[in-house]
Amino acid sequence: MYRFSRYLGPLTLCFFQMAAWANSPAPVFILNSLDGNVSVIDPSTWTETKRIPTGKEPHHLYLTPDEKSVIVANALSDSLTFIDPRTAQIQRTVTGILDPYQLRFSPDMKWFVTAANRLNHVDVYRWDGHNATLAKRIQTGKTPSHMWIDSKSTTLWATMQDSNELVTIDLATQTLKSRVQTGAMPADVFGIPDDKTLLVGLTGGEGVEVYDVSSGTPRKIKLLLTGKGAHAFRALGDRQHVLVSNRVANTISQIDYNSLQVVAEFPGPSGPDCMDITADGKFILLASRWARKLTVIDIASRKVVKQVPVGKSPHGVWTLDHAPRQ
Repeated sequence: MYRFSRYLGPLTLCFFQMAAWANSPAPVFILNSLDGNVSVIDPSTWTETKRIPTGKEPHHLYLTPDEKSVIVANALSDSLTFIDPRTAQIQRTVTGILDPYQLRFSPDMKWFVTAANRLNHVDVYRWDGHNATLAKRIQTGKTPSHMWIDSKSTTLWATMQDSNELVTIDLATQTLKSRVQTGAMPADVFGIPDDKTLLVGLTGGEGVEVYDVSSGTPRKIKLLLTGKGAHAFRALGDRQHVLVSNRVANTISQIDYNSLQVVAEFPGPSGPDCMDITADGKFILLASRWARKLTVIDIASRKVVKQVPVGKSPHGVWTLDHAPRQ
């Protein structure tokens, strides 16, 4: 084997290593907010292989449009950590991004936005494919939490966790167009694919508020009861359903896009937070925040099949091998 390796040479060995990476499942990343690092999970064995140091309080992460980097937002370090989503190697660190709590790219890949949770503003950046340049800092309301951008990349909605508001921002002009009152502690926000309906999870309430946004200004339609502490959304990947984690109720509710009703429920142990769905559509990957675990839930049986110990206060979850996000 040694002679064979010497004969092949380093370039050929590098090729074989790259081929092995390409054929192996992409790792699962879970952010340990209070540890300031990322747990890397091997989904073939469901074991933690390493931890990647980031900055203070990483809460959310997002894939770049070219899928070559997963960006970790380090809120208290005012920085972004770029990680290779397949090899789990740090690529670079970008500093000077003020309080990036949540982050998102517009579908047309022109805009990169961050919500400054402790500084009460939303930053809109122009994205050139590699670098972000600040276009406008928009003062919003108290404690901006989560954001959503419509499919046309024209409008951004952001929730204000402590002033109980939903604000609308025009991306082309980077101006705040409207604000409406919501229920207690609005958190994640999710747009139905038709761009006409917006869902807002009420962490301080017992469900999801449904808004009609077809006219531009959000108009509340109803409150959909899901469970106490409705918090984070993740599309199931079939373009028909979305999941919402109910942090206090310790459940996950499945909402139908057309009926806007809860059609199924899953267990969500120990403070369910962010989720991802495996590419085959078989498993929910859940951050069980209070248990310091990644929870794996079988969608067909609606049962927990695995829990993987991670770090303190696990929050964002992401893998390159994921089901569609709409």
